[in-house]
Amino acid sequence: MKLVFASNNKNKIKEIQLLLPESIAILSLDDIGCTEDIPETADTIEGNAILKANYVTEKFGYNCFADDTGLEVDSLNGEPGVYSARYAGEQKEANDNMDKLLDNLKGKSNRKANFKTVICLNLNGEQHLFTGIINGEIIKEKIGTNGFGYDPIFVADGYTETFAELTLEEKSNISHRGLAVKQLVEFLSR
Repeated sequence: MKLVFASNNKNKIKEIQLLLPESIAILSLDDIGCTEDIPETADTIEGNAILKANYVTEKFGYNCFADDTGLEVDSLNGEPGVYSARYAGEQKEANDNMDKLLDNLKGKSNRKANFKTVICLNLNGEQHLFTGIINGEIIKEKIGTNGFGYDPIFVADGYTETFAELTLEEKSNISHRGLAVKQLVEFLSR
């Protein structure tokens, strides 16, 4: 089975392909000739996943899945949430985003947060949603060089290392994206 994954993020594609059985091959947006930026204008994580999947299905006619992920920090009323990728501006720069978040958390004792991923699958004219959430907290400084995004400042509950200190395999087994992809894989296996 071939499925389009509505992303050109090489880290995400690698992470997801690792979780899928060999019988499912992923095509990126590049692979199908989609070079435009798909608008992410919804005000929810679910909404953006649906927008991206629908865009590919409607414009290119492929069975497709798309994900959207957000980091939700309790003491910041769920920020950065749907704006996680461009929290510090349209340049979508991870270090800028982490610096802004750490700055906004100065003086706050509640550093609880969660990563939430929603996957929208458009398959044979039907739409399905899968959600993965991992709880943890934001530490006070960046540690680790693996992963991407907010990984250097997020420690999952029950762990002492940041996501950026874990191997890709370790992170994939417990992460929000890993949990959502497992649901997707179980569904596709049926």
